[in-house]
Amino acid sequence: MAELAPHEVTRILEDVGQGDAAARARLMALVYDELHRLAAGQMRRERPDHTLQPTALVNEAYLRLIGRGEARWQNRAHFFGAAAEVMRRILVDHARARLAAKRGGERARLPLDEMLDWTDEQPWNVIAIDEALQELETLDPQRSRIVNLRFFAGLTSEQIAEMLGISVRTVKRQWRYTRAWLYRAVAGPA
Repeated sequence: MAELAPHEVTRILEDVGQGDAAARARLMALVYDELHRLAAGQMRRERPDHTLQPTALVNEAYLRLIGRGEARWQNRAHFFGAAAEVMRRILVDHARARLAAKRGGERARLPLDEMLDWTDEQPWNVIAIDEALQELETLDPQRSRIVNLRFFAGLTSEQIAEMLGISVRTVKRQWRYTRAWLYRAVAGPA
């Protein structure tokens, strides 16, 4: 599919927000490939035999995003940021369910490089990251958005800067700071 025209997606999102059922179908056709790319990026971080597949993740995320019928998105960037967040939540919920099925155990602490290479073999990694990101959201919403857009949506610093209306240098600086903060939050005291 060709690059999405931001104004076209924004217009359809406005129609969806007003309850237009036909707009929901048009939106799915317009954004499906991009949502699938996001889902595939997130699934690459999961174990190969994960029970969720990118298509199922897209469908579940879309239902959560659109199903309520009350969501309002400011623009295309806002929608895709919300989609990345919903996909992350679905994977976290899946990891929590898997961990509960195993009847828990103590979470171990890992270095950031290993933590960011989380798999469903160690679902507490996903949960630890989610808890840290929830805390970061309350402390600094912009840095939380940068993590979601970079790590979960797979966007470049340039794309994030454009979406958030900040400089690329600011994105890179905040990403470095946030990686260190996440390390401390998830890995625990030295």
